[in-house]
Amino acid sequence: MRIRKLLSKERVVNSLKSLGKLRIKVSHGSLLTFSALVLILFIAFTIRLFPLRWEIDPEVGSIHLHLSEFDPYFQYRFTEYMVKNGFISWAWPTQWVDTQRWYPSGINIATAGLPGLPLAAAFLYTMISALGVNVGLMDFCAIWPAIMGALACLVIYFLGKDIGGKSVGLFAALFLALSPSYIQRTQIGFFDDETTGILALVLFMFLFLRAIDRDRSLNSSMKYSLASGIVLGYFCSGWGVAYYAIGITVLFVFLSVLLKRYTQRLLLSYSLAFGFGLFIATCVPKLTTTYLTTGVVLPVAGVFILLCFCEAFRALTSAKWRTIFIVILLAVLVGGFSVLWQFGYMRGIGGKFISVINPLFRAGFPLIESVAEHRISAWGSMYYDLGIVIIFFLAGLFFILRDLNDKNLFLLIFGLTSLYFACSMVRLLVILAPAFGLLAAIGITRILKPFNTLLKEPPKISVKKKYALQPIGKEFSGSAIFLIFLILMTNFAFPMPKVYRQAWTPVTISAGSLPIVPAEPVHEWLDMLNWVQSNLEGTTVVCSWWDYGYWLTIVGNVTTLADNATINTTQIQNIGFIFMANETQALEMLKLYDAKYILVFTTFDTNGRWIGYGDEGKWMWMARISGKASERLQSSWTDESAFGEYNSTRRAWDWNHLGMNSTIYKLMAWGKHRWCEGKVRDPEEDEWMRNGLSVADIEPKYFKEAYFAGLDAGQEYGGIVPLICLYKIDYPS
Repeated sequence: MRIRKLLSKERVVNSLKSLGKLRIKVSHGSLLTFSALVLILFIAFTIRLFPLRWEIDPEVGSIHLHLSEFDPYFQYRFTEYMVKNGFISWAWPTQWVDTQRWYPSGINIATAGLPGLPLAAAFLYTMISALGVNVGLMDFCAIWPAIMGALACLVIYFLGKDIGGKSVGLFAALFLALSPSYIQRTQIGFFDDETTGILALVLFMFLFLRAIDRDRSLNSSMKYSLASGIVLGYFCSGWGVAYYAIGITVLFVFLSVLLKRYTQRLLLSYSLAFGFGLFIATCVPKLTTTYLTTGVVLPVAGVFILLCFCEAFRALTSAKWRTIFIVILLAVLVGGFSVLWQFGYMRGIGGKFISVINPLFRAGFPLIESVAEHRISAWGSMYYDLGIVIIFFLAGLFFILRDLNDKNLFLLIFGLTSLYFACSMVRLLVILAPAFGLLAAIGITRILKPFNTLLKEPPKISVKKKYALQPIGKEFSGSAIFLIFLILMTNFAFPMPKVYRQAWTPVTISAGSLPIVPAEPVHEWLDMLNWVQSNLEGTTVVCSWWDYGYWLTIVGNVTTLADNATINTTQIQNIGFIFMANETQALEMLKLYDAKYILVFTTFDTNGRWIGYGDEGKWMWMARISGKASERLQSSWTDESAFGEYNSTRRAWDWNHLGMNSTIYKLMAWGKHRWCEGKVRDPEEDEWMRNGLSVADIEPKYFKEAYFAGLDAGQEYGGIVPLICLYKIDYPS
């Protein structure tokens, strides 16, 4: 009877009602915001996985992940070393010198590499492995960029929310998620500094702006200051672009003082953030305390002194003492910097960073100029990358100028400086991406605000007057919102915007280092690296142009003379000389390096016409770089003009006798001849045929075929033949 009472209908209903009271109360708006954010993060993650389509083995259906480009392979090697030997084993108790790179001197990783990305990846990989997650390190590193890209979108949502509300945060996250330049640097396989670098940049700004927020308690500001300092320290240890974050923050604080926005909170937050962040940075072996005396970091101390003087200045009431105080401040700042400069304590920044500030600087340094991502951005390519949303970016700049509070001032500096640097160097479009997303989000929300307000207004019943102006109807507001929606759709959805074209691109090694989107993976480079790994010893020295150094060392497991770190200009000049000199001269230089093999990569169409995706498009830089050392090397050239001239009629290079006698020409021409054997060919596409030379004249004398990958290539890559030629060096007895 008692049980029946307990299970009565009324009791059950009342119990269920009481359980309902325990549910979390969420407003409709919050639920909608949360759903939109989750959808954006899902899109951000999945769109970066598109290259997986080329990582599937068509024969067995299994997935073999590879890293993209070249630098990520160094980051992988660094991470692997930490996982196997310990998180600080590369620096302590002895520093790791990688003797397989930059032979014969090797490279000291502790003083040449930044550990931020490898350290974070090694730590998380060790954690998930301890939890029983069985995943290979290469697979983990390949998927890492997509995860970091999605996390950056999450952080920029909160940053945008603090600046302009939830709608700004959502739009900023969406624009960053679909930014072509950011997708390129965070798609699967691109395991490089940018993956954690952009996340750290956005997170630092979010925390620092919260630290200086005047509406927060002093205790809260201190916590955010320390957190921003930790992030800044990590940023410095992981990416050289930390110079940029330091620079814009120092500029922001300096302008805040000039605009009479100084507060004690600003002094406290600035001191804690930079004190803690730079302390962490100086613990990195590559940076050390000399980092504090670089031209970008030293102004941090100058602005700190300025803030201290501002605090003391507030205590002075006499105009006379205030004037004296200002004179003393200027004398201390100017005198201090002059003394440091005079005694050599103030160091400059690297040439690559100077070339960003002054694009004309790189004209005198062909090694910097030879890197495609270091070139100046064309306005057409900028618009192609940013799309029509750029009108909202400009509108965002206008709106924040009208309301220049602390957050908007910081965002204004961020937007204008990142735009300048993105114009200066193609690679830095990735820094513009978060600034562009935030400003475009502000622009679009401010434009939509009045129309949205009109739509929400209840209908008014009013008496019509003869000469009264008629109010704007809801139909007009709806049309304006729909028009903006169409603009966004044309940018992100139809017909085939760059955002998807950028994402639908295989990783570099699966594309055979070709700028194409093949139906199947291009296997030539993988075949070459597998052959090298299986048939050569790890101590075997292979000479190639520096572009392929990481692949040969890390995937092929051989010793190389140079790679993408480009730390030794002299050695790169020597390699350029090897390729541009004749065989006899090249042999003398190769002997100095104890090289056993030499490798070239060339591309041509099925008619035998060179295309320019391989060394046939890079040899000019070999000539220019080695030409810078023509006196030391006693070479007869200073640039490519000594080897022939460009034929505008044929739209191809016409090699002269010196050019056809160069080592690079013979190695490429012989490889192409081997592919053309037994095929119909156009004699006009080969200089040696046009000049009446025989096959024997282009056959290398001291370089014998070891392995050629691509001899069986045909029409499967759109008529492009990628040929990687490995020659064994036959030294005369």
